Amino acid sequence: MSLACMIMFFSENGLVAYKNGELIAKQSIKRYIGEEKLKTFINFCLKYIADLDIPVKRGTFIEFRNGMLNVSPIGRNCTQEERIAFFEYDKVNQVRDKFVSILREKFADYGLHISIGGQISFDVFPKGWDKTYCLKHVENDGYKQIHFFGDKCYEGGNDFEIYMDERTTGHKVTSPDDTMERVKELFFS
Repeated sequence: MSLACMIMFFSENGLVAYKNGELIAKQSIKRYIGEEKLKTFINFCLKYIADLDIPVKRGTFIEFRNGMLNVSPIGRNCTQEERIAFFEYDKVNQVRDKFVSILREKFADYGLHISIGGQISFDVFPKGWDKTYCLKHVENDGYKQIHFFGDKCYEGGNDFEIYMDERTTGHKVTSPDDTMERVKELFFS
């Protein structure tokens, strides 16, 4: 499906928004906190990751996106098998939870929100720039019913805010296949 076929499309928590295939909004974490603070934050993360003793490390530990950073202690270049192994390791050793707690304390004055998402990483973005950010675009078009499907719907997860938002009907799912099944049940049965 091409982007032009979709009415509205959001990436990066809705910070990059398209309508009818045209870019309508784009936010920047760099513009928001400034280059010096951004560099300080990234340097701290890289030093912290360098000192982590975890079973494997691969590459792309910090992915800079327009509206956020995605930080992965194992590295986004890991294989699917390594991803699953890290996810299981993280459940026991709480690598991401500990890292996030340290960042929240050290950078409390930066106005950042940090939430764990997926299996190997966490997202860092300005407070208020969570997934609910996209709702303003949808509301402006007069949609009366908004459904959200996500897997990290617990407090601290990157789907929590939009899942709990009164403007949405939240659906907790476990995988892309589970999402498709739920969509079919809700809208096509």
